[in-house]
Amino acid sequence: QVQLVESGGGLVQAGGSLRLSCAASGRTFSSANMGWYRQAPGKEREFVAISGYLGSTYYLESVKGRFTISTDNAKNTLYLQMNSLKNEDTAHYYCYALQYWGQGTQVTVSS
Repeated sequence: QVQLVESGGGLVQAGGSLRLSCAASGRTFSSANMGWYRQAPGKEREFVAISGYLGSTYYLESVKGRFTISTDNAKNTLYLQMNSLKNEDTAHYYCYALQYWGQGTQVTVSS
């Protein structure tokens, strides 16, 4: 059974940092087609970052330069380093790998 389990969320002040982790089990994923989405209250789920083929990465415009997606294939884990957090980054963050999704982890940024 494939499982993706996110961790690392929490409450942080604006300007602070968090690192989200997404540990995969049940099968091995390559770095391709793994990424992060987020959903804020009352809003639709939106793409945040993706790790593509050959190390390519893509980001939501508003997080470019602040968030970094990375993978550790040996640990079958995906990460999202989030720096210079803003209030508008407050959301439930979900990781995905191919068609699989985690349950998400909450990130709350306070002023």
